[in-house]
Amino acid sequence: MEIPFEEFAAEANVAPITKLAARRGAPADNPATRVINYISFGSGSSGNCSYVGTRYGGILIDAGVKADDVMLQLKANGVRMENVKGILLTHDHGDHIKYAYTLLRANKHMRLFCTLRVLNGLLRRHGVSKRIKDYHVPIFKETPFRIAEMEITAFDVPHDGTDNMGFSISYDNRNFVIATDLGAVTERARYYMSRANYLVIEANYDLQMLLFGPYPEYLKSRIRTDHGHLDNTDTAAFLKEIYTENLKYVFLCHLSKDNNTPAKALKAVRTALEERGVRIGDGEETILDRESDLQLVALPRFEPTRWYVFRP
Repeated sequence: MEIPFEEFAAEANVAPITKLAARRGAPADNPATRVINYISFGSGSSGNCSYVGTRYGGILIDAGVKADDVMLQLKANGVRMENVKGILLTHDHGDHIKYAYTLLRANKHMRLFCTLRVLNGLLRRHGVSKRIKDYHVPIFKETPFRIAEMEITAFDVPHDGTDNMGFSISYDNRNFVIATDLGAVTERARYYMSRANYLVIEANYDLQMLLFGPYPEYLKSRIRTDHGHLDNTDTAAFLKEIYTENLKYVFLCHLSKDNNTPAKALKAVRTALEERGVRIGDGEETILDRESDLQLVALPRFEPTRWYVFRP
């Protein structure tokens, strides 16, 4: 499916890109026309939302962060709301959908992209206005669709929401993949994540912190199931297994406030990848980072990240 859009204002000395060239995966030879942008506004059970875009526009992934904060950060980074085409929902838990209708009502050109099951779960489980259906565009897992010259494919992940999914977003022969809130890596999730150049993956908890922490036993058990969350060790082992030189950035997302720390998550993944001989950078574009094979970042829980610019 093709989503209508208007191009960004022309940049100086940047030749226009034809839709045909973009669809063939090579927008133009000029690197300035081939940039992928990313920012996370918040990651964790308090609220999840991020933006992925190209010079043609972009898309929000989830809507669990206050709408005013999201719009303010986008404006601060030069993104006009008219160039934000809509919201992709990974599933119907409150920390991913809380501000979806607020964003849509304030930006009536935007659309809500999710499966019918996710929409029904959202309406059934939360006090969301039924008018959100007016913005809905149904999508289907493993069926690609296009927004702002990005080809987007939803894929199934195991979690205890309704019809949970990750997203593979392709542009310029590069893949941005996000898989948040999953208790195990299934074959199809592995397929998409192993082809990522930029990967957002959950590292929710440290097992020892969870086992000896304050959560009741039923909640500890729920978190540890295949339909719960990934722990640091599982994420680290998976990344060690799938790593190739094509993987340039890994963002660890949805870290638990009570059962994890950024230091523990980063150490587990860094140690595993270094055992493969991978040189790890911190994603700050320092000289040391530029000499590294892969940039590793833990997404902050409440604060936005910097504006990431992924060049070919």
